[in-house]
Amino acid sequence: MAQLALFNAYESFMTTAKSFVSIANEADYDEALKALEQALDSASDTLDDPMGPLIDMLGHAIEKYESRDAELAAFVAEAEEIPADIALLRTLMSQHKLTGSDLPEIGGKAMVSKVLRGKRTLSRPAIEKLAERFGLRPSMFFGELR
Repeated sequence: MAQLALFNAYESFMTTAKSFVSIANEADYDEALKALEQALDSASDTLDDPMGPLIDMLGHAIEKYESRDAELAAFVAEAEEIPADIALLRTLMSQHKLTGSDLPEIGGKAMVSKVLRGKRTLSRPAIEKLAERFGLRPSMFFGELR
């Protein structure tokens, strides 16, 4: 009896989720990205979060679609080459509409520019100050999510 209910629920779920699980075109892709963003926003960031499997499923479907699209695959490959600290710093600057002058934790505008171009690395004290300012774990500057 429970198995039948499970299979029926799964069938109903897959009818609704088909375009999110098997992304076939740009419109499906855009919808999957929106759904993933919404799922991430509502997640509690715990290991047992019920949104975890949905986030994993959407992420996998998006990755699969992106790997089939040459332009997206090239973009992803280029993005993955950016060191974690620089990628995070650029994201923070974009989200908070900051310029190089707005990051005294790193130094002056010239130093921030050098860091963003990969000519200098973020120092440990700078990482600690940035993490405190933005409410992040310092390990995130090294690409560690936990």
